[in-house]
Amino acid sequence: MKPAAFAYHRAHDVADAVGLLAELTGQGRDAKVLAGGQSLLPMMSFRLARPSDLVDLGRLRELPGMADLGPAGSSLRLGAMVTHRRVELAADELGPGFAVLAQAMQYVGHLPIRSRGTVAGSIVHGDATAEWCMLALLLDAVIVAEGPGGRREIPAGEMFYGFYATAVEPDEVVTEVRFTRAAPRAALTEFARRAGDFATVAAAVSLEPGPDAALRGGRVVLGGIAPAPTRIPEAEQVLAGGTPGPELFAECGRTAAEAIDPPSDAQGSADYRRALTKTLVARSLGQAWERGEGR
Repeated sequence: MKPAAFAYHRAHDVADAVGLLAELTGQGRDAKVLAGGQSLLPMMSFRLARPSDLVDLGRLRELPGMADLGPAGSSLRLGAMVTHRRVELAADELGPGFAVLAQAMQYVGHLPIRSRGTVAGSIVHGDATAEWCMLALLLDAVIVAEGPGGRREIPAGEMFYGFYATAVEPDEVVTEVRFTRAAPRAALTEFARRAGDFATVAAAVSLEPGPDAALRGGRVVLGGIAPAPTRIPEAEQVLAGGTPGPELFAECGRTAAEAIDPPSDAQGSADYRRALTKTLVARSLGQAWERGEGR
C-alpha cells in the first residue's frame, strides 16, 4: 500500500522545527516528526498512521550526532540523529559502562534499518519491544525535548505510557538522550521468530556487585509482556544480596515469569511468554556476569 496524502516540511533548525509543529498542531493538524523514518514510514504505508504533515529533521546539523562520555564514563549523551548503526560500531568509544548499547544493536532490524533509524526516534515511537526503550529504563535515560515552552527533561521512568504512547508532546522535538547510569555488567537478549523481526519477549538486565561475594542488586527490564517496557521489581529483589551464579539467575528468571501477566496473541500465548521470560532473564544475567568478568 501507499501512504495517505500528507504535506512535507523540511526544518532548517530546531527552532524552525518547533515552530512548524506548534503552528500545525495549533491548527488541529496531526503533524509528526520525521527522523530516520524506519518506524513511522512503514506504519504510514500500511495506513496504521495517517499524519497530515511530516516535519523532516534530516538536515538539522545542530543536533549532535556523536556519542559523548561524561566524567570517567559515568554518563553518555547521544544526539537525536545518532543512528543504531553508529552505536553498533562504537563499542570502543562507549567504554565498559555502556558497552551493552552496542551489543544490543544486533537485534535491531536489519542493516539498512540500523543505518537510517535513530536512537531518539525509536524511544519516542515507544514500541514495547524496542531495544532502545528497554535500555532507556535499564540505564536511567533522560530524554531532552524542545517545545514552545522551552527545554524539558523527561526521565525514562516517566516516558512510556502504553502502546506507542510516550510523554513527548506533539509540538516537541527530542534533541538528545542522556544515559545517566553506567552498567559494566549488563546484557540484552531476545527471542524473535526470525532475525530482525519484532521480539516476542526481550530481557535487559544489569548486575551490581557488592564489596563481598554477594550482589548489591540489579535490574530486570522486560519487553513484549505489557503495553510498555517494564521493570520487574520482584525479580530485582531476588538479586539483592544473592551470590551470582546459575542458581541465582535461574531463580530470578522464575520469579520474573511468575510476576508478569503477559498477553496472548499471534506471536505466542501467555504461558509461552512466561517460559521465554524465564529463559531469557537467566540467560541475560549469565551474559552480564561473564561480560563483567572480561570473558
